[in-house]
Amino acid sequence: MYELHTLTEGLVVGESPRWHDGRLWFANWGVAQEIAAIDTDGTREVVGRGPKLAGYCIDWLPDGRLLVTGEDKLLRVEADGAQVTHADLSGRASSLNEVTVDGRGNIYVNDVGFAFGQAEFRPGSILLITPDGAVREVADQVMFPNGMVITPDGGTLIVAESWASRLTAFDIEPDGSLSHRRVFASVGGDGLTLDADGAVWASDMAEDRPVVRRVADGGKVLDEFELDAACFACALGGPDGRTLFMMVAEWSGIANMPQMFQRYGGRILTTTAPAPHAGRP
Repeated sequence: MYELHTLTEGLVVGESPRWHDGRLWFANWGVAQEIAAIDTDGTREVVGRGPKLAGYCIDWLPDGRLLVTGEDKLLRVEADGAQVTHADLSGRASSLNEVTVDGRGNIYVNDVGFAFGQAEFRPGSILLITPDGAVREVADQVMFPNGMVITPDGGTLIVAESWASRLTAFDIEPDGSLSHRRVFASVGGDGLTLDADGAVWASDMAEDRPVVRRVADGGKVLDEFELDAACFACALGGPDGRTLFMMVAEWSGIANMPQMFQRYGGRILTTTAPAPHAGRP
């Protein structure tokens, strides 16, 4: 049985949680339009502003500079706090979502493929931005690409295909390309975090039964518990890497998103996980 604790309340929609430099960093979507960091005693600090109302996510370059996804641009935060364009993806992407960086400085960013809540569904893609600034598509026909994680050895990328209710894995080739596409687990997933046992925690926003699951490669469900609201994303962190942080908010369907993004009803819940975070690739 997992015992849940509330770390903080009063968010709008928390997303893209990352444990970094002794704190949990995250995007606070909606009218807050913040990038924030919080420590384990609940002290919260606004460290930047999001580039849009919703849909931005964060990660770091190996040199420590913060990356933030915009609509069709990947932004970089400089030492003085200025946001500059790291990669202009216009013409290649229409609605950027998650971003993750490997140890070589390769950046993987996924494109939902359509204006969520405003246009008809289209499959999305994963783009690679190499350290020299070159951009190329490395996966297509991704059914609403969402959370992404890379294994510590840099050899595998796992992405949630939220509208296909599966987690999909790829081998990462020496040049950063993705190959050997396969199903990691046939479960619903939105946000992902990887533990040291090679299992993935996946949040599932299903309206009838929002859950967080821990699944092994091949699809075996190792742990699962229900929540009282949708979990948009999750991350392992804390001093020993075993705190599971869950970004929770009410979800009542696409039609009600405008109202949801105006309401300060989001929370961060925590529990203790059986295995620590896998570590950065």
